[in-house]
Amino acid sequence: MPAKTPSMVKKQTGGWLESTKTVVYAGLIAIGIRTVAFEPFNIPSGSMIPTLLVGDYLFVSKYSYGYSRHSMPFSPNLFQGRIFGSLPARGDVAVFKLPRDNSTDYIKRIVGLPGDRVQVRNGVLHLNGQPVRRELIGPYTVEGDGPRIVVREYREFLPPQPGVEPHVHNILEMSDDQIYDNTPEFRVPEGHVFAMGDNRDNSLDSREQRNGVGFVPVENLVGRAEFIFFSVDGSARFWEFWAWPTAIRWSRLFSAVR
Repeated sequence: MPAKTPSMVKKQTGGWLESTKTVVYAGLIAIGIRTVAFEPFNIPSGSMIPTLLVGDYLFVSKYSYGYSRHSMPFSPNLFQGRIFGSLPARGDVAVFKLPRDNSTDYIKRIVGLPGDRVQVRNGVLHLNGQPVRRELIGPYTVEGDGPRIVVREYREFLPPQPGVEPHVHNILEMSDDQIYDNTPEFRVPEGHVFAMGDNRDNSLDSREQRNGVGFVPVENLVGRAEFIFFSVDGSARFWEFWAWPTAIRWSRLFSAVR
């Protein structure tokens, strides 16, 4: 076998260098997209049923509320506050970093904005002293997050904001006398929002101020949930593609998060 000439060695080295550059560039592009555009998340718990189910995979838009250090991987402490920041609208489903540790990702619905007064009385959400209208839809069977239980499903109508249409979404209630169905009135501080799960009696959220979520700093917002791109019912893992035909919730694919 003939010995390699210097040109052959150089060509082989150049090939490895180009491959390495391609991988690095691809990684930088992926990080850039994840930082400024969209980031995928999956739903591991049932606190947002019926809007989001365990096994849903969704994209979150990072540009919706501007950018903070939490927009970047590992939340590096490079700067404070938000760049191009804007407040969520009432009713947005948002991902944020848990204020207790600034690292755990939570997803809830934003119901209170800075200056709002938020209270739950007998299971009914009140904003600024007024009850939020809700309409009973009927029974709802919760599956895939512990024992199967039948609860009540309501349609909830959040009050309008200037320039924003009133937001309508569905919530679940086991009853109106659970632990967080009667709360004190909370006044949302400046620079914070109030978040609640749609599965009202199975959600640790801003109603728990001491050992739960509490008020969420606007800086901790990661982005707004936009649409579900994949969903499995728990009978198959994400990588078990051979079981997807029976495990995929086909009706949920590419549906908007409302």
